[in-house]
This record gives sequence, C-alpha cells and structure tokens, in this order.
Amino acid sequence: MNASERASILAELTPPFLLHTPQEQLTPMIFCSPHSGRVYPQAFLAASRLDPHTLRKSEDCYVDELFQPVVGLGAPLIAARFPRAYLDVNREPYELDPELFSGRLPDFANTQSARVVGGLGTIARIVSDSEEIYRERMPIGVAFERIERLYRPFHAALSGLIEDTRRRFGMAILIDCHSMPSSSIGQPGMRPHFVLGDRFGASCDAKLTRFVRDLLQGYGYEVQVNRPYAGGFITEYYGNPAQGVQTLQLEINRALYLDEATLNKTANFANLGRLLQEIAAKMFAALPMLLERRAAAE
Repeated sequence: MNASERASILAELTPPFLLHTPQEQLTPMIFCSPHSGRVYPQAFLAASRLDPHTLRKSEDCYVDELFQPVVGLGAPLIAARFPRAYLDVNREPYELDPELFSGRLPDFANTQSARVVGGLGTIARIVSDSEEIYRERMPIGVAFERIERLYRPFHAALSGLIEDTRRRFGMAILIDCHSMPSSSIGQPGMRPHFVLGDRFGASCDAKLTRFVRDLLQGYGYEVQVNRPYAGGFITEYYGNPAQGVQTLQLEINRALYLDEATLNKTANFANLGRLLQEIAAKMFAALPMLLERRAAAE
C-alpha cells in the first residue's frame, strides 16, 4: 500500500504546492493558503467511504484564487495543491490518530493533542461534519509517504520564503489565509464575516491585528479577533515577533463568496477578490507607519 501511495503522490501531486512569486517582491508580506488544495488522488478516493463532494466540505474552497491578486502587488503566495482531508499542513508533522492506523505508532507521534482527539490530526480521520473518511485502517507508512513527500516540501518552501523575506526587508509578515463555514453545528446564528487570529498577541504585533480589523470594519464587515479561531500550527510555529516574523491568520466566512451546498462560487466572488486586493494594498502602504511606531516604542 505504501508503494501505491507513493506512486499516486508522484503522479497526481507533483508539484505538491504552487508558489506564485511577483517579478519583484515589494513588501515583507507573504500569503499562504494551506487548505485550498483540490487535487484528490484516485487512491485516496478509492480508500474513502465518502463521495468527492462530501470530502470537499473541509476544503477552504478557492481561497488561493481570492488572494491571487496580491501577487500583482508584489507579494508572494504559496498554496497547497493537496486537500486538507488528505493531509493537513496546519498541524504538527506527526499529530497522528491511533484510531486511523494499524499497528503501533512511533513514540515521537503526538497522539493526544486536542486536534487528534477531535479527528483532525495531520491525517484527518473525519471531515467537518464528523463523517469518517476511511473504510478501514491504514499502514502507518501511508502517513509517512504523505508527510515526507508533501508536508515537508511545503514547509521547507514556506520557511524559505519567510527567511528570504526577513533577510531582504528586516522582517517578514505571514498572512495565513483560510475560510470557515458560515455557521457551526450546535451554535445558533451566523459567524462573523472575518476572524483574525494572532494567538492572543503571541504571533503578531497587536498594532497590525488592530489595523486589519479596523480596515475590514471600515468596509462594514463584522470582525472578531481570536474567537472562535486564534490561529493554528502555522500561526503558532512561525509567529515570532521578537525575531522579526509576524503571523496573522485570516478566516473568511464562506457565505461571502461560496454557495456552501454546491461549493460553487457566487456572484460576489470577484467583488470579494477585488476587496481583498484593495485591503492588501492598504496594508502594504501602512506598513512603514506601523513599523516606525513599533521601532519608536522599542
């Protein structure tokens, strides 16, 4: 089974991500879309008990396309091609679910994180509606193939982008781009239009978080900070303001651009893309002022 997994990855997920780079990088900002991948390998579909449409419920549909215009402004964008239901790069590399694999997991695996217990580890056991993905347990070698051939190259590229940007500009600002369902099971009412996550100030300077919040609110959107999403592994792992790396997670309510039943783009998709480009341009323009204030405070 490991050999078929490897063959499937090589045939269908090469390259594992797309890196969109501007002719010249003009800003320390980097955009990342880890959950918008929509290449579902045939071997994965065969192993799943779910149909392709149901598997896509955990996908951040078209978020990479929404943020594509930032490249024209001088910012790089990295986007995974593989789907979140297949491999989640917004997790530790070995958050592995004992219920998903046959045999004993290695001692270094994190089998007790809240994400694993919830069925959403590095290799997810469920999709967003708590539906089991797989027909049967898999050899642990399947997970290792996905981690070594997809997870590690994605993070190596993202780390390289951050380090190159920090060397060039003196700092790097990573915007981790996601989308969220418009409502949550068991919680009445609609979610806000946007949620910003900065790990409660640990991953990003509060001035930047407030600036983005105020920008979005100025367009009439409802924005919450750190609730219900404070940021995942990418935000936590890369965010280190003291070392010149800021990370901010940005969640978009899918109802703003997506028919959540059919997963088709709505008529507002293009308008939202233009709005995000306009907001990014305002962020780029404001960075010197925000950074100057920060330097003065220090």
